[in-house]
Amino acid sequence: MTPLELAGLLFAASVCAGLLGSLLGLGGGFVVIPVLTLLFGVDIRLAIGASVIAVVATSVAAAPGNLASGLSNIRVAIFLAMATTVGALSGAWISGWVDPRVLYVVFGAVLVFAGYQMARKLVKTRALAAGGHDGRPGLEGEDRLGLSGSYPDLESGRDIAYQVVHPVVGLGLMYVAGTVGGLLGIGSGVLKVPAMDVAMRLPLKVSMATSNLLIGVTAASASLVYLLRGDVDPFLAGPVAAGVLLGAWSGGRLLPRLRVAALTWGFLVVMAVVAIEMLWKGLA
Repeated sequence: MTPLELAGLLFAASVCAGLLGSLLGLGGGFVVIPVLTLLFGVDIRLAIGASVIAVVATSVAAAPGNLASGLSNIRVAIFLAMATTVGALSGAWISGWVDPRVLYVVFGAVLVFAGYQMARKLVKTRALAAGGHDGRPGLEGEDRLGLSGSYPDLESGRDIAYQVVHPVVGLGLMYVAGTVGGLLGIGSGVLKVPAMDVAMRLPLKVSMATSNLLIGVTAASASLVYLLRGDVDPFLAGPVAAGVLLGAWSGGRLLPRLRVAALTWGFLVVMAVVAIEMLWKGLA
């Protein structure tokens, strides 16, 4: 296989990864890394380096839409960015010292958790569709940092106010999410969304939109460490980043026309198989 043919295959596989990641809200890294390691035999550290560059590209492309929607809470994003940046730098540094088999095991475990969160989100989305909006008032008097806000609810045509609670707990959880993201080269939105949704009691829609902003911060911080360490191969990262970016853009356009719930349940089966493969490769 010539280098040009390999680049073309990497680009095509990354388009599919970005498309699935966009439709399912996971980000392309969850698909790119297993594809590169299991199908193309790429060293997991180089796969993570390529993935983290792709995450930066897709987050930057998605940021304008997230801001224009009015769902993102900028104050919360800036506040939590402190923790997720330090966590991303910590995770990226740790990844250079741990045994690659550990990375396979950790990635497999995160895939299992991601599958659980995807199933939970599907159930919650159905409940919201049946019972109304997901705004939650929070606890009076706990927001001393001015992080609370409101978001536009298209169904009711009005703004839904919400109050942010437990900011210190959110900081701690965001550090953990940033560390996992930096360690594995993923946006770790599957960890960031529950941290804001469950611990800080942000509405689910706001949590997802704000997480998209934080994903870029996490990946940009981690990418510096991977670049300086030489774990970013331009020949590998170039077609992967371009493919994931195109796939994510296409996914955004296809999303209103597809039954994402059915797609998600099918993908959960594939994710379970991939998680077993990654765990087996790390433990064997």
